[in-house]
Amino acid sequence: MRVCGVQMDLAWEAPEENLTRAEVHVARAASDGAALVVLPEMFATGFSMRAEEMAAHERLIVEGARSLARRHSVFLVAGFADRGAARPRNAAGVFDSAGVERARYHKLHPFSLANEHAHFDAGEALHTVTVDAVRGPVRVTTLICYDLRFPEPFRVAAAQTDLFVVIANWPEARREAWRALLRARAIENQCYVLGVNRVGAGNGLSYSGDSALLSPFGEVISEAAGTEALIRGEVDAEAVREARARFGFLADRRPELYRALGH
Repeated sequence: MRVCGVQMDLAWEAPEENLTRAEVHVARAASDGAALVVLPEMFATGFSMRAEEMAAHERLIVEGARSLARRHSVFLVAGFADRGAARPRNAAGVFDSAGVERARYHKLHPFSLANEHAHFDAGEALHTVTVDAVRGPVRVTTLICYDLRFPEPFRVAAAQTDLFVVIANWPEARREAWRALLRARAIENQCYVLGVNRVGAGNGLSYSGDSALLSPFGEVISEAAGTEALIRGEVDAEAVREARARFGFLADRRPELYRALGH
């Protein structure tokens, strides 16, 4: 399955402008043969802490994402703020090629250093979506930005995942952590990882992108930094199965012992 991450610059708190920008990138990705296209975290607004105001654009952004997926016949992962039961949540919608939203993930770990937890409620569940491909279905699990620093949810979902997608607004100042953690998540879970970060500047922060597609052995398949780009590559569920069969690291885990060690 050909996947494509869209490393794009975001206009601050300007959803209509960003939807227009995303259209150009998604069209290019689709013409390149991508079956799955991934946009950054909160791609239509930037990582704004004006949660209520950003969530007010939810319908516009979701309808825009549905339209993009449908018009270009791709699965699309798109990040946005949505309206929660109490407060907004940082969300990632997964839309199929007919524009149907197949899953909506909410960021498990609001970024406390930016006070995100004071404005957005945390998610409570993981979601895996199966995308049909020429060589068989590919199981895709999406997480968001700061979640990358926590290996636990990746490990929980690893057995039913061929590709982890991590969408982000990860600042340039911490780029080395981003790059290292993407590779670590691929190696330790023996699956593909696609990290899609923004570039440009927003709210006083600079973003270098460093988006990458990594193999189940942590090898770089495609990467880009510093400029808008498409991160392209092939993802094969059979390669994940072969890696795990050849090197049975996951089977050697001792989860009951780990739980006991925590007491």
